[in-house]
Amino acid sequence: MNLGRFPRIRFAHLPTPLEHLPNLSRALEGPEIFMKRDDCTGMSSGGNKTRKLEFLLAEARAQGADIVLTQGATQSNHARQTAACAAKMRIDCHILLEDRTGKTDHDYRQSGNVLLDHLHGATIEHCAANPDMNGELVKVAARFKADGRKPYLIPGGGSNPTGALGYVNAAMELMGQANDMGLKVDHVVHATGSAGTQAGLIAGLAGMRSGVPLLGVGVRAPRDRQEENVFKLACATAEMCGAAGAVRREDVVANSDYVGAGYGLSTPDSLAAIRTLARLEGILLDPVYTGKGMAGFIDLVRKGMFKKGQNIVFIHTGGSAGLFGYVGDFGFASRHA
Repeated sequence: MNLGRFPRIRFAHLPTPLEHLPNLSRALEGPEIFMKRDDCTGMSSGGNKTRKLEFLLAEARAQGADIVLTQGATQSNHARQTAACAAKMRIDCHILLEDRTGKTDHDYRQSGNVLLDHLHGATIEHCAANPDMNGELVKVAARFKADGRKPYLIPGGGSNPTGALGYVNAAMELMGQANDMGLKVDHVVHATGSAGTQAGLIAGLAGMRSGVPLLGVGVRAPRDRQEENVFKLACATAEMCGAAGAVRREDVVANSDYVGAGYGLSTPDSLAAIRTLARLEGILLDPVYTGKGMAGFIDLVRKGMFKKGQNIVFIHTGGSAGLFGYVGDFGFASRHA
């Protein structure tokens, strides 16, 4: 697949490391665990969205946009990275933040990613929970257009075929690293939410005929809905890359058993997973995505889904800045409480 034909601005520090996690592997007494460190992409503490924004903001520039609009939950990693990349390319950024959790404490509303949004110069507005946030973003765009601006809209998570190109590229990067290491990858696991990361990985892995299965651990939607969203986007992305028909429905697998009470709400197991990685490997996960993804992965290892002799790659999609919005969840008192 030739991604060189698509406009791109190189924001990310690539390739991100692919590293062995020996302590976690020993502790779980199962497969050998490797981590693809997409928390190390740079741009405001890193994360997976930077890969997507390389293609999205290149498209914005090609269209002559003078402001970028996007949306996400209050502690959105995507919003933070969008604000950072927009600042780097010297274009305005406006963010619509949705209250998906009902959390009202100062840490959640003002610290973590929200603080960084402000530091990068983004303007912010808030709204109540809404099932059609991309529709709300269109209404915001109409206001800017009425004022003579030229907005470029980025859907939540950067999850459209243009954004998913970033993870087609990541799939090729991962397999190149594994080949160079002489590493046979038996399975790839990651947290899946707005669908773009999983869709891009599937399109890339299937388009290369890699034979490597992918599991997305869901953080918000029921399995059927999550898989359908991913499948549609993966097919559209593969077609965009010139690999129409490469993605099969059976390639798309999500496990939504670890969502807990809802999106953005931590679970005891996700907090335990965050502590485990911090204390065993010195790696920070986040409460919304990677914490739940790792909690699900650890549980599935313990249940025997992944076995000794296998090599499993967990993709760390970033988000550690969000930890500072969840101080109370870890049992630490906030001075603003």
